[in-house]
Amino acid sequence: MVELGYTLSSEEHPPNDLVENAARAEEVGFDFLSISDHFHPWIGAQGQSPFVWSTLGGVARATEEVPVGVGVNCPIMRVHPAVVAQAAATVADMLPGRFVLGVGTGELLNEHVVGEHWPPHAKRLAMLEEAIEILRSLWEGGQRSYDGEHFTVENARLFTLPEEPPPIVVSAYGPRAARSAAEYGDGLWTVGPQDVVETWEEAGGEGPRYCQLDVCYAEDEERAVDTAYEQWPNTALPGELASQLPTPTHFEQACRMVSREDIAESSVVTDPDPAAHLESIEEAVDAGYDHVYVHQIGPDQESFFEFYESEVLPEVE
Repeated sequence: MVELGYTLSSEEHPPNDLVENAARAEEVGFDFLSISDHFHPWIGAQGQSPFVWSTLGGVARATEEVPVGVGVNCPIMRVHPAVVAQAAATVADMLPGRFVLGVGTGELLNEHVVGEHWPPHAKRLAMLEEAIEILRSLWEGGQRSYDGEHFTVENARLFTLPEEPPPIVVSAYGPRAARSAAEYGDGLWTVGPQDVVETWEEAGGEGPRYCQLDVCYAEDEERAVDTAYEQWPNTALPGELASQLPTPTHFEQACRMVSREDIAESSVVTDPDPAAHLESIEEAVDAGYDHVYVHQIGPDQESFFEFYESEVLPEVE
């Protein structure tokens, strides 16, 4: 059985709107929420990027039972893992039993702002593994120190802790990262259906498997394609550009290679037929995922909520 979630897109919405969208998503029946964590939006047209930990405080107050995950945080450069441990512990205490921390190796877009050299992926993965060790250590309680190759923690103690530490779900896009996620994580997180589930499972991975589905619902498909092209052209960029470009301006320059036709032919669901949305969800399930979170591109969230409440959610098994 698949759990269907809703994406709180921090790149596109101000914090109060994100809080309202969280409450609305719970009301219409989504099974969980995923909120993105960015310092910058991908492109300037998206227009927002509130601090995720502050927004989550509002989400905690506005929702009652729906699980909430960060999809995903990078605890290796912009913010020290000890500080992430404190932030996540606080949110987990406010969302008892319903908070999930997704973590990954990040993008230059968000992490370069502190002026550190951008390491190659293998080093960032090693840093992430140390960061996860620090998170778990501090969540055990008591005074903790850590002397690793990449991070140091000295006599730190978290005094505010949840009754149970939140699960850590690790992002992976290739075989090496999938094996690391299996060893260090409580589940697997990807932004779109990736061919990593089998590798993760063979490496001993257990737990939920998350992936994002990008959609742009509008009554007219041409209008949906236009909105996706204007607001989310970065989805059609090839290869590893998403982790290597430093600013929204650079993404805008790269997105000049993307056409409306590219968006229409991409994995973004722009067809207003409910069958198209259900088919994409089924494809993710067939790829091995059991948690699919849906990202509605653009400002019109209410039409999306009404459409999914009446046409899609009742058909998802």
